[in-house]
Amino acid sequence: MKMPVFERYIAELIEKSTIEVPVWNIEKIKSGGKSTWNYIDGCMIKAVIELYHITGNKKYLEFADSFINYFVNEDGSIQSYDPKEYNLDNVNAGKTLFDLYKLTGREKYRKAIDTVYSQLKGQPRTSTGNFWHKMIYPNQIWMDGLYMAQPFYMQYEVEYNNKANCRDSYEQFLHVYDLMRDTRNGLYYHAYDDSREAFWCDPVTGLSDNFWLRALGWYAMALVDTMEVMPEEMAEEKAQLGAVYKELIDAMLPYQDQESGMWYQVVNRGRIQPNYLETSGSAIFAYAIMKSVRLGYLDERYFAFGRKAFDGICEKYLSEENGELQLGGICLVAGLGNKEMREGTFDYYMREPVVKNEAKGVAPLILAYIEIMMREKAER
Repeated sequence: MKMPVFERYIAELIEKSTIEVPVWNIEKIKSGGKSTWNYIDGCMIKAVIELYHITGNKKYLEFADSFINYFVNEDGSIQSYDPKEYNLDNVNAGKTLFDLYKLTGREKYRKAIDTVYSQLKGQPRTSTGNFWHKMIYPNQIWMDGLYMAQPFYMQYEVEYNNKANCRDSYEQFLHVYDLMRDTRNGLYYHAYDDSREAFWCDPVTGLSDNFWLRALGWYAMALVDTMEVMPEEMAEEKAQLGAVYKELIDAMLPYQDQESGMWYQVVNRGRIQPNYLETSGSAIFAYAIMKSVRLGYLDERYFAFGRKAFDGICEKYLSEENGELQLGGICLVAGLGNKEMREGTFDYYMREPVVKNEAKGVAPLILAYIEIMMREKAER
C-alpha cells in the first residue's frame, strides 16, 4: 500500500470533523445526540496526539487540544462526565490528558486527570478485586474495560501517586488470565460475571460464550500500553505480563487469515457463514504486535504478522467512493446484556452493524501506521 493514500485518508477525516460532529463517531451520529466525553473520541484523539509526536506537525496537536479543551472546565471538571456513573469506558479519554498537560501546560488538564482518577478510587469491584466494567453491569469484567482503564491507572500511579497502587493494576491482569482464558486454545472470552447471575453467562464458569476479536484486541492493547508505563522497579511483574501477552499473541496467530493477514469477527469460527474479516480488531492486533516488537516484548520475527494485518486491512477495506476514501469492515459495537438483551452468541456478533470510518477501526489503524513510520525512521 502507498502510504500517502493513508495520510490523505487521515487528513480527510480530520478536515471533515468538528467537536460537535466528529465523523468517526458513528454511534453518536446515529443517535443524533450532543457530543459528549466518550471512549470513542478518546481513541481517536489519542491517535491524533501520537501523529503529532511522530510528525511534529502542529495541526495535529492543535486539533487534539481544541477537542479536549472544549470538554474540560477550568476547575478540572469535565462536561457531560460524571465519575460516579462508574463506567470504565469513560476513563479512556482521560489518557489524552497526560500528554496534553505536558504539551500545553494547561493546569486544568492536570486537574482533570485527578477528576478521572477519582472514578477509579470509587469504582466497584468483583470478589477478586477487579473493577466492574460499569455500574449498570454489576460484578462483570469485560475485556474492553482492561484497555479503557488500566493504562490510565498505571500511568497515574507512576506519575502522580508515588506508585502506590501499581501492583493493584498488575494483579487485575493476573485475575483475568486465571478467570477468562480458555486453557485449550489460549483465547479469552469477552466477559465474565462474578455473580453468575447474568442471563448470558455460563452458570458454572460465569463466562460468556464466544471469543470476540475486538475484545481480545482491547486486552492485547491494554497489556502493551500498561507495560509501557510500568515503573522500573516492577521489572519482574512486567516480565510476567510480557509472558501473558506473548501467550495471547501466540494463541491468535493460528487464526490469522493467511491471505489477508486479518482475523475474523468471532476469532475461532472463520469457516462459518456469515463470519467476516473484521477491521477494528485486526487493526488493534497490527498495532499491538508491531509496537511490542519495537518495545522488545516480542521477537523481531513477529513484526511481519502485524505488518501483514495492516496491509491486508488497507487492501481489503480502504477504498475510494465519490472521490473520498472510506475504511470499511468495522463492527460498530458489541456487548453483553443491557436493554437489547445481547446474549453473546455467534449469531449475536454477526447481527451487530458493520460500518465505515468508525474510530474503533480508524484509530488503531493510525497507531499501526505510526509504528510503521517509527520503524522506517529507525532504519534510515
